[in-house]
Amino acid sequence: MLTRTIPSDGTPLPVIGCGTWLGFDIGQRPAERPARAEVLEALFAGGGRVVDSSPMYGSAEEVVGSLLETNPARSQAFIATKVWTTGREAGIAQMERSIRLLRASRIDLMQVHNLVDWRTHLETLREWKAQGRIGYIGISHYTESAYPELEQVMHAAPWDFVQFNYSMAHPGAAQRLLPLAAERGIAVLINLPFGGGKMLKSLREKPLPGWAAGIGCTTWSQVLLKFVLAQPAVTCVIPGTSDPGHMRLNALAGEGVIPGPEFWTPDKLPVV
Repeated sequence: MLTRTIPSDGTPLPVIGCGTWLGFDIGQRPAERPARAEVLEALFAGGGRVVDSSPMYGSAEEVVGSLLETNPARSQAFIATKVWTTGREAGIAQMERSIRLLRASRIDLMQVHNLVDWRTHLETLREWKAQGRIGYIGISHYTESAYPELEQVMHAAPWDFVQFNYSMAHPGAAQRLLPLAAERGIAVLINLPFGGGKMLKSLREKPLPGWAAGIGCTTWSQVLLKFVLAQPAVTCVIPGTSDPGHMRLNALAGEGVIPGPEFWTPDKLPVV
């Protein structure tokens, strides 16, 4: 799998990861855990590292933590989670809980989820980074309506990472957020690369265009992921899945040819 560097320190990161919203929120349903374990195995086997979660995602942190604990490739994982509450003490308590649930001695990336009380949490995150408890600090959101505020926050502090949505269905981040991330030296995680799944549902019955094979795509999901990765400011895209087969196919999108933005002419953007 191809890698791109984290601007703040030059560390390479594989371009395809895995989000855990919905797919890993399975609580105490043990019959569903083997499939999630296979998703993580497929991610690592495909060369990926990033596993992104949040306290907002129900039981996802606990499920990820328990599955990684028994995975021989645990050391490969780049664990990203979030703080999603108000107040300094509440934020500390929530992050301590995330560490316990993820069974990690250190979190690679801690993000302020949906910008909630970010000024308060930023102070704590800087302290924890200095202590080595976390590797990087970031901010996240998932809707276009938050772009103006997100842009302001990106200007306000030297973040290591920013996470937001970008897809063929919702390409607005290419106008200001992606150029700003490049300008500010902020690594970018992309969520909802399939437009929340709606695009894949509408494309399922449509044949792949002939040009897809030329960029190494055998599925629409790979086409949509390569569209996202065409933006050089994107560091890693984190599609969510609970299907090991889908994870294997997603990982393949991070290999081979990734054409730049100029490739994606209007005739290559499917009508959905």
